[in-house]
Amino acid sequence: MTQTSETAAVVEPPASGREPTRGRVHRAWFVAAVTFVTIIGAAAFRSVPGLFIDPLHEEFGWSRGTIGAAVSVNLALYGLTAPFAAALMDRYGIRRVVAVALTVIALGSGLTVWMTAAWQLLLCWGLLVGLGSGSMALAFAATVTNRWFTERRGLVSGILTAASASGQLIFLPVLSWIVTEHAWRPAAVTVALAALAVVPFVWLLLHDHPADVGLEPYGAKEFVPKPAPVPGAARRALEVLFRAVRTGPFWLLAGTFAICGASTNGLIQTHFVPASHDHGMPITAAASLLAVIGVFDVVGTVASGWFTDRFDARRLLAVYYALRGVSLLFLPLLLAPSVHPPMVLFIVFYGLDWVATVPPTLALCREHYGDDSPIVFGWVLASHQVGAALVAFLGGVARDAFGSYDVVWYASGALCAAAALMALVIRRRAGAPGPAAAV
Repeated sequence: MTQTSETAAVVEPPASGREPTRGRVHRAWFVAAVTFVTIIGAAAFRSVPGLFIDPLHEEFGWSRGTIGAAVSVNLALYGLTAPFAAALMDRYGIRRVVAVALTVIALGSGLTVWMTAAWQLLLCWGLLVGLGSGSMALAFAATVTNRWFTERRGLVSGILTAASASGQLIFLPVLSWIVTEHAWRPAAVTVALAALAVVPFVWLLLHDHPADVGLEPYGAKEFVPKPAPVPGAARRALEVLFRAVRTGPFWLLAGTFAICGASTNGLIQTHFVPASHDHGMPITAAASLLAVIGVFDVVGTVASGWFTDRFDARRLLAVYYALRGVSLLFLPLLLAPSVHPPMVLFIVFYGLDWVATVPPTLALCREHYGDDSPIVFGWVLASHQVGAALVAFLGGVARDAFGSYDVVWYASGALCAAAALMALVIRRRAGAPGPAAAV
């Protein structure tokens, strides 16, 4: 059945009305659960770069700057693909886009086991996994949230954002053990298999729209027909961008989120393990600390979603970035050969703040851009990944040039302070409802 015929079949609510769903868990929560598991499977690769830098440097003699360049391409494509992926989901449906994306991730990760040259690293890690993971980016979570929920959107976006951290929690200890005991290639294969394992769940259980199963979105007062497929996905993504760049909030959101990416994916996720190893800490211990960040990231992101439903998103962002910047200024003093209480305190604190910025950023995109908000957020996410890509590359270059990462920690702390000020400058849209209206 074509997408058009599917749409025509569900434009009216079932004759029995909505009464059968009363007293039962709304199917939107099952869709959110499948989305959560899917993002976990796709997050396996996000655990890999920091673990592979030293092994690849030792085996092939590639500089950390060269390896960081491959990670940089991956992170940039992760972000630049996101707005087009959101538009493709509107055109072809969530299920098809996500299933293809997972397959591309598996292909890119699996092919790395045969690489012998740096350009192959750029092709597999950078191009293939970057494109695949970009289609599985947070725009996926934004699309599911906007289609299936009219209430609890802040909470749901926090839960789905935490899925990536949950994947890190699951895969980091396993992959670090595999790298330590069996080298990096079996770890790459494990990532490929994890992505492939999720494909059947997506194809069988992930519905594109509540109307597909004759339901209204969670919290809606009436049935919402499924919109017709939107042709010209790439054109629409660019049109939305051209409209958004004429507004001040877009640039402020993009700027703050670029700093968010620089201080998380680009900095800690890519360089924390090799930086800790520079100070004598075993790779498995450093990877376990990153996994602990994943534990508290889940708590912090879900809590941030709850806060976003109740408090001013701009002030939340300012607090998150300010606290993150302060913590980074102390990190060079905490790195040591062994894990000690102050380092654990930093990990817990950084975990709580890791992607707590996502729910308020999503809320501000919805406030200012309405139905276009998933695509606008995709472009804002692109800035997040461009920031991450720059620091992933420049962090490796700084390590090669200075012999340590200290300058990178301090510079990132200063950037976070700037992001806190930028968040406070964002204006509320005239007539926008207060946070309590989202509850």
